[in-house]
Amino acid sequence: MSSTPPTITARSGQIIARWRPQARAADLWAVDIRPSLSGVERRAVELDTIASVLPLERRDELAELLTDRNVETLRHLLNQGMGANTLWALTSDLAYLDTWGMVATGTALPWPAPEALLLKFVAHHRWDPDKRAADPDHGMPVEVDDNLRRQGFLRSTGPHAPDTVRRRPANWSTLTKWRGFDGAFTSPALKSAIPPLT
Repeated sequence: MSSTPPTITARSGQIIARWRPQARAADLWAVDIRPSLSGVERRAVELDTIASVLPLERRDELAELLTDRNVETLRHLLNQGMGANTLWALTSDLAYLDTWGMVATGTALPWPAPEALLLKFVAHHRWDPDKRAADPDHGMPVEVDDNLRRQGFLRSTGPHAPDTVRRRPANWSTLTKWRGFDGAFTSPALKSAIPPLT
């Protein structure tokens, strides 16, 4: 294993900062050139500040998927002491939710999400394969499924596992609260639509 500390570079190859062991995310930068970067490059640099909990190979992909506000929220959570596994689950779910929202509605994910969008999410992800065989419009629309699959967000066929359908709205709710909103996550309609714990 190399003893040379890793460097963080912009896409141009320019060295932006050297990793300092024990550095907090907010104190990482030796030189701050973020204002001169494009939005995607700036988000990639910001994601590097929380690289200890995010896989480096997904940095550029996440930089394109997440907004500046998303990255700031994630950095805040890390600085508040959120565990690496929890933060990674939130990041992964946020990337999925943002992409699903754009593909399913044609617009960016709203904060807070209205109840109808939350119910749409559940309907797209929790459906009956037998009913789908008889009714192609049941569950996630084919064009949404195909788009998410092309982008690598869907791998298996069929409805999502009940645990996933429970976890993503729960993480969506957490992220909504961190943005200062309540959302409709406690609505009776949503609670009845999400699969119960068995």
